[in-house]
Amino acid sequence: MKKLIYFTLLFLLVVMANSCSNRCEKDATAAVNVTDAVLENIMTRTSVRQFTNRPIAADTLENILKAGMAAPTAVNKQPWAMVVVTDRDVLDSLMAEHPYSNLKTATAAIIVCGDMELALEGVAQEYWVQDCSAVTENILLAAHAYGLGAVWCGVYPNPERIPGVKRVLNLPDHIMPLNIISMGYPVGPQEPKDKWMPEKVHYQNW
Repeated sequence: MKKLIYFTLLFLLVVMANSCSNRCEKDATAAVNVTDAVLENIMTRTSVRQFTNRPIAADTLENILKAGMAAPTAVNKQPWAMVVVTDRDVLDSLMAEHPYSNLKTATAAIIVCGDMELALEGVAQEYWVQDCSAVTENILLAAHAYGLGAVWCGVYPNPERIPGVKRVLNLPDHIMPLNIISMGYPVGPQEPKDKWMPEKVHYQNW
């Protein structure tokens, strides 16, 4: 009887060990797959300037905005605000103020702005540019993950672009437009650039 109990317990331990091993292998494989997918998304993202007329779903845009707001921010100030534009007349008005905004065929645009009332004070105020740039990159990567194309079109600090963009969007005085992200479904496949240049990397010191 004791031998039967012993072998039963041993059998159960072997089964549990195999189950754990299989689960661990599956978890490790899943982790590798996620890593590969994330890196692939980063490496294949590229600027897209020509789009089809297919509209972007509202929930897709919202998820892209959520990804943007997940960006790092100095002292957790989160000094950002976004304006989403899908109306053709407004897109055309923005294009008139920013001739290099690539909005002619875009079906949406996200204007990433800095909120000066939330920004740090003094010389640290300019950190809003870094914070909103991090938001912008997150938006570009999220858009690419959804199969969209997008391009970052700078507004700030160009004095010839800021007033017109503020006027079209009716931005309050304390809201500063950093850029226009033109967005839509790409007309065709895009070939990303290989920007890896190891000679630009220095370890420990220059």
